[in-house]
Amino acid sequence: MANASTLAATGDRGMTRDERKVIFASSLGTVFEWYDFYLYGSLAAIISRQFFAGVNETTSFIFALLAFAAGFAVRPFGAIIFGRLGDMIGRKYTFLITILIMGLSTAIVGMLPSYASIGVAAPIILISLRLLQGLALGGEYGGAATYVAEHAPTGKRGYYTSFIQTTATLGLFLSLLIILGCRLAMGKDFDDWGWRIPFLLSILLLAISVYIRLQLNESPVFKKMKEEGKASRAPLTESFLRWPNLKIVILILLGGTAGQAVVWYTGQFYALFFLLQTLKVDPTTANLLIAGSLAIGTPFFIVFGWLSDKIGRKPIIMVGCLLAAVTYFPIFKALTQYANPAIFEAQAKNPVTVVADPAQCSFQFDPVGKAKFTSSCDIAKSAMAKRAINYSNEAAPAGTVASIKIGSTTLAAFDGTTLPAADFKAKFGAFDKSVTDAIKAAGYPTKADPDKINYPMVVLLLTILVIYVTMVYGPIAAWLVELFPTRIRYTSMSLPYHIGNGWFGGFLPTTAFAMVAATGDIYYGLWYPIVVSIMTAVLGTFFLPETKDRDIHHDS
Repeated sequence: MANASTLAATGDRGMTRDERKVIFASSLGTVFEWYDFYLYGSLAAIISRQFFAGVNETTSFIFALLAFAAGFAVRPFGAIIFGRLGDMIGRKYTFLITILIMGLSTAIVGMLPSYASIGVAAPIILISLRLLQGLALGGEYGGAATYVAEHAPTGKRGYYTSFIQTTATLGLFLSLLIILGCRLAMGKDFDDWGWRIPFLLSILLLAISVYIRLQLNESPVFKKMKEEGKASRAPLTESFLRWPNLKIVILILLGGTAGQAVVWYTGQFYALFFLLQTLKVDPTTANLLIAGSLAIGTPFFIVFGWLSDKIGRKPIIMVGCLLAAVTYFPIFKALTQYANPAIFEAQAKNPVTVVADPAQCSFQFDPVGKAKFTSSCDIAKSAMAKRAINYSNEAAPAGTVASIKIGSTTLAAFDGTTLPAADFKAKFGAFDKSVTDAIKAAGYPTKADPDKINYPMVVLLLTILVIYVTMVYGPIAAWLVELFPTRIRYTSMSLPYHIGNGWFGGFLPTTAFAMVAATGDIYYGLWYPIVVSIMTAVLGTFFLPETKDRDIHHDS
């Protein structure tokens, strides 16, 4: 442990030219990697139509989100593969490999033929590319964070690594800006073919990133460890098969990265999906609103990283998780009120209820495009789900034909289980039209009126969500680095980070959207991040140490 005078001496000096170069090079390359990764999420609605057109509308969007999540699912495996390489051969060359894999995979998505051109091969290839992206990203973050932290002076690791923490948001911000530029330049052509251009641009970003990273030297802490012969010969064994270290890995996953991940993805991605899919805000407007909140909120990554050097990493992260858990419901309800006031007013004046025999209701996820949702309950709920209308459920006696109550209007569905296909199609068309007319009469809009959006309030609410992200994410890189010894740091910190962000966070949009589809409550999906955030706040507060004063230069 460094003494107080050492901390003061190292903590008070300014940032050197070489340190600025390390932070800039590591951060810029990571921005480009996140840009590549999040293009897919930002364009999920278009990708669902381009590559998953063989199934119904609800299933295709869930499939698109699952393909997005597939990249997150394999991130822990990338952490194991590249973490081991990073601890054995060095930080620099390992994350040079990861950026090559990421950039090339992204560029190929921009060239991939659609479902209409090559059929089922299109989604299979797309998912394969997403898996490669996930593996690459699994090795990228741990390398960049470790590399910067090992160059940072004692007492400033939170501040230095907070620049790396901005990269995920800046990558998302960059992807949104490029998508917006292409949308505005191409108009309707963007949905047909223009969406490919942001993916193809990754070739240029890849060239810049590789050039910059080739200029870097190896981490001084890693070089010193290698020279002293203290490098680990079996980083996986030391990280995960020895209980003292494995215990920290498990605790930091459940008491740190899981909560950080769900706050991150709720505040940025789920908020974007909520604006687009539920509140029916125009895509360009929604992207501008998110981009505005990111522009305002992103500097707080640096603020909370710097503050964590003063008061500690743990209290900032835990408070961020608790604030998110307590305020998500009121914030998202307020988003409804200010982003699409017509929906908010219609929900208050003319609430919707589906009255049905629960035994007739099924979860309408059709992975192979063969299921038939023909019961009266499924017909009623599918009419609501495709319109993203908030509704409650009321149980009816067994055998009752389902109905939809829209304010004072009641529409009876029909049992289509025995109808021939042509008759079912005609009857469903008539029923669907009657639902459209009733929904319209009750004041539910088909899209948000841009003239009625309260832009300052929406940006304020979105910015609050981003501030929560900066609280939980800004200090966590330094915390992770400081928890593990140099010889197994890359491996040990990467796995819990990527399980937390890849599994708890990456599956959040899919899980939350499915929860909403199953219940009809547009806010029900928020229970997922709330429960995980509370778990993290409890476990992290009581079982994990504060690390801001640890000396990582003599721990190998």
